[in-house]
Amino acid sequence: MHFLTLSNDALFVYYVLSNFIYLGLLVVAIFKNTRHRHRLGSLRLELIKASPFTPPITLIVPAHNEERSIVGSVGALLGLDYPSLEVIVVNDGSSDSTMDKLREAYRLQTARILYIADIATAPLHATYRSPIEPRLFVLDKEAAGSKADAINAGINAATSPYVCVVDADSILEKESLVRIMAGVFSDPGRVVAVGGIVRVLNGSRVVGNQIEQVRLPKRAIEVMQVIEYLRAFLIGREGWAGFNMLPIISGAFGVFQRDLVKQVGGFRTHAVGEDLDLVVRMHRRLREENRPYHINFIPDPTCWTEVPTDWKSLARQRARWHKGLIDTLWPNRDMLFRARYGRVGWLVLPYMWIFEFFAPIIEVVGYATIILALIRGVLSASFFLEFLLFGYAFATLISIGSVLLEEMTFRRYGDWREVA
Repeated sequence: MHFLTLSNDALFVYYVLSNFIYLGLLVVAIFKNTRHRHRLGSLRLELIKASPFTPPITLIVPAHNEERSIVGSVGALLGLDYPSLEVIVVNDGSSDSTMDKLREAYRLQTARILYIADIATAPLHATYRSPIEPRLFVLDKEAAGSKADAINAGINAATSPYVCVVDADSILEKESLVRIMAGVFSDPGRVVAVGGIVRVLNGSRVVGNQIEQVRLPKRAIEVMQVIEYLRAFLIGREGWAGFNMLPIISGAFGVFQRDLVKQVGGFRTHAVGEDLDLVVRMHRRLREENRPYHINFIPDPTCWTEVPTDWKSLARQRARWHKGLIDTLWPNRDMLFRARYGRVGWLVLPYMWIFEFFAPIIEVVGYATIILALIRGVLSASFFLEFLLFGYAFATLISIGSVLLEEMTFRRYGDWREVA
């Protein structure tokens, strides 16, 4: 009985602390979002598009068996509003007609380009360039069994100072690159990477690889993920970036300094969560070299992606994410509570261990002890009410805060019933 009481008290403190941390991140996110909107109002996007000084970007598109969407996806990327753009599609050992579709649509021809494998990857079969679209290059390489290997091949071939990794099945809005680079222009001497927001595509109307109308999906499992994504990006990543402790830039949409990515060895091939792993290693390298830097997050350049539509697929996705989390945290455990790694080692990594990695275990044990306490008659009504209030009601209010922040700033969901 003493153990049950102690366990329930510990779970109560765990939930309250977790929610207060997220409340703090929400406050920072609101402040940072407001400041970004004011800065964006004075930053004339049309001048950025027309300026010869706007830094070039290379879009890297890893593609494995994407025959259904690859041509439309590449066409949409080439149509983005950005003055100096290079698109490198990496055909990662596709067994379908992905390569044939690209060859036919863009009349690909073998190209002799200087390819220096600064980052080791699986061998290339050939490199191609399109005579009708000179900004497009295609690398045809052997499959190495990981998306990271394909990205690294694209980084080796990239000629721009900045690289942006985009999933082949994702959709970028036309001004996404200009808007995400606003995060670089805010402090070009220090900003080494910028993440953009990833939103749920399910339910929206897509025409010609562009979002025609944003709609909320109908199924509860998808709506839950819409709220989760808003909470994770508009509060979590916005808040952590405000303290320069952003631990992850989504692999679906992010901009990185190419030279820094090469210095840290590129994306780790055997990492399950290659996006989290890369950003943590960037923090490590820059902290060890005492270099001033900032890893930023910009909430309005949007990438749209499909999310799982059934519980089995969602479970597989979350299991993979959790495996990727420990695959990053364990090799970097020596960063914990070390002065040289600053707030990253003292705050964000311990947070990820306690409130992300151990969260499923703590919650399952907590539910079990609450049920046992109820059966044994040691669960007081006042404690249970306080637990619901400070645990679940508090967390729900924070989630509502993320939806309201979305509605106050970007207003992507126009129907009040969908907002409700």
